[in-house]
Amino acid sequence: MTSSVYIFLLISLILTSLTNGDAGLIQATCKTTKYADLCVSILHSDPTSLNSDTKGLALILIRVATANATATSTFLSSQLLTATNDTTLKTVLKECSHMYAFSGDALRASVQDFASESYDYAYMHVMAASDYPNACRNAFRRYPKLIYPRAIASREDELKHICDVVLGILIE
Repeated sequence: MTSSVYIFLLISLILTSLTNGDAGLIQATCKTTKYADLCVSILHSDPTSLNSDTKGLALILIRVATANATATSTFLSSQLLTATNDTTLKTVLKECSHMYAFSGDALRASVQDFASESYDYAYMHVMAASDYPNACRNAFRRYPKLIYPRAIASREDELKHICDVVLGILIE
């Protein structure tokens, strides 16, 4: 009976360490960023973060940001199909879709920069990825009758926040 309790405790300890990974590194890395809670949430949701160094954690965040930019570009393209006959709205949605695609391209370029340890260029590409959505917001502003949709605004904020987290890691 006693040996089965020890085995149970040993298995529990192993499973706990596997699910928590290096929580200290994640906490220490994320606390240096502007959106620490978002950073921790994203990294804890990715099992590969458990065995990652700081560079690996940044790459996980870049992967999430790239997925966000790509999904937003796809979302905007789909809105072109469902938009009314408003040619102005369609033009703006198309421009926005391109801006989010460019954002994804910049994030993919930053991954290459990480691979070559060109962290200044990685910073520049992540900064550009964060800035591309501004062109979308500005496109809506050019046409006072168009309202910037909440769905796009929330996606913009999420992408910018994730990019800010990556930039915070790159600064450290």
